[in-house]
Amino acid sequence: MIEINKATLEKANAAVTAGDNEGFLAHCTEDTEWVFVGEQTLQGKEAVRQWMVTAYAEPPIFIVDNLIAEGDFVTAVGTINLKDESGGTTTYLYCDIW
Repeated sequence: MIEINKATLEKANAAVTAGDNEGFLAHCTEDTEWVFVGEQTLQGKEAVRQWMVTAYAEPPIFIVDNLIAEGDFVTAVGTINLKDESGGTTTYLYCDIW
């Protein structure tokens, strides 16, 4: 089960980096929640979809440093590079819990 969960997260991330936001969202539940600590919280798949339209207008580049699996959960720790409003690239640290 642990390897299946890791593979699911890897498939979801591959979809995002390929610019396939809907392919990514297919791996999310309707009640998904994205918390950007100190910034905002997105409640539900539709909120994430709308956020992705602008934030992922150009597909992000992920670097996954660690995938940690325990029971039904997988945690991904790494960096994500996003284009900013000026056309430059901004690097963020992230921790996703699936």
